[in-house]
Amino acid sequence: MNIVKGGRSIYGEAIGILVLETTYPAIPGNVANASTYQFPVRYKVLEGIPSDWWCDEEGASGRRQEIFVQKARELEKEGVRAITTGCGFFAKYQQATSEALTVPVFTSPLLLVPMVSQMIGRAKRVGIITAGENHLKGPFLENVGIDPSIPIAVDGMADKEEFTQTIVFEKKPEMDVRKMEAEVVEVAQRLVEKHPDIGALVFECSDLPPFAGAVQSTVNLPIFDFISLINMVYTVVVKQPYLGFM
Repeated sequence: MNIVKGGRSIYGEAIGILVLETTYPAIPGNVANASTYQFPVRYKVLEGIPSDWWCDEEGASGRRQEIFVQKARELEKEGVRAITTGCGFFAKYQQATSEALTVPVFTSPLLLVPMVSQMIGRAKRVGIITAGENHLKGPFLENVGIDPSIPIAVDGMADKEEFTQTIVFEKKPEMDVRKMEAEVVEVAQRLVEKHPDIGALVFECSDLPPFAGAVQSTVNLPIFDFISLINMVYTVVVKQPYLGFM
């Protein structure tokens, strides 16, 4: 490295993360907790997009999507090499954002589902655990490459008290971590018991990765989530030299 180019005030943050304006605790393992990663990340808050944005049915020209793409462009100008999000439902904006930017965009772990299906074979289902299962259907899934030929099974956290009160509605300023973990494990067990042909799990929600270890020790399946996706993308956009010996 003999000559380097300047033009910015800050360097070395390869992954940019778009997060909603929320107030609940983001514990280690959550996408919104910077100590989750072994490398620097750069956050940008999506000011102007309410936390219940995913209930909105606005089209591709909607104001909320415009804000999302604008903030992604800001991260790109600030020097990040790839952009992700703090909510898997941003899969809704995957196509529009990836087409608007020059750096890679990966809005949701749902992007992994076609790959995971290939890995485990079409005789097995990909189990998806989500914040709200009613939204994972039709064009929403097709936007991230999940078509009807991919066998999936979906369950969600909508009937779980700690999850909904703390994360969805933000009615509690604190989180009962043990209770939250028990709820996530229960949903995973319920899904696997209902569909014993599940070969792997994908966590759509950015709040679920802290509990992946507990789920895996219970259901004994591979688990893909936001953090495994972010780590993978980092190793793609920041290649390291191989140091070894012969």
